[in-house]
This record gives sequence, C-alpha cells and structure tokens, in this order.
Amino acid sequence: MNIERPTLAPEKVSEAVKSQVASFHRAVVDEAAAAVSRDRVVVVGMAQNPFVKKARQLLDGEGVKYTYLEYGSYLSKWKERLALKLWAGFPTFPMVFVDGVLEGGYSDLVKLRDQGKLKKQP
Repeated sequence: MNIERPTLAPEKVSEAVKSQVASFHRAVVDEAAAAVSRDRVVVVGMAQNPFVKKARQLLDGEGVKYTYLEYGSYLSKWKERLALKLWAGFPTFPMVFVDGVLEGGYSDLVKLRDQGKLKKQP
C-alpha cells in the first residue's frame, strides 16, 4: 500500500515560499541529513523528552552504536525542530533513522527491536 502524505502541489507554492522553506534553518537540516547518510543509526531528539530518552536507553541496552543529534528542549530551538519536521515529514521526536530510512519514533524502534532488525553491528 502506497500512502503519500498530503502536501501542496508544487505549482500552488510561490518561488519565494519555496526559497524560504529551502533555507529555513538549512544548517540544521544539512547536519541531520549528513548524519543520516553517513551513520547506520541516527536519533534526532530534544532535551527533556521522555521518548527520546527511552529510545536512547533501548539502543544502549541492545548495544547498538548510534549518532544522537539534540536540538533544544521544550523551551528552546523550536524553529530548528520545525525545520527538521518539514524536512522529514514526521511530526514528533525522536526521529529514528536506520540505514538511511526514517523508521519513526520510540514505539517504532521497539517494533524493530522485537523483529530483530537492530542487531548489533561490528
């Protein structure tokens, strides 16, 4: 089943808006994209979020090496996190990437573990 998220058709977005979105906290998006393309497992999160903490604890408990990128807390860097949400098309944190694929958040990570898809890599 192929489910696409609804977005505005490109012809319904002005060039000025496209440029604004493309440059919105671009350094943060580029940093996350580079980590995702370079590292096997990447967790993008924020301080104080209990699900980010649980995801990291799960990976640590499984002995899985991962890169953690943290952008602010509930009280800071919300625009940077918004840029990441626009880039990934995922509404919450953590964002967990495995082998370059956005797998979801903490509950999705639990499913991957239960399916044996988080095996420790050498």
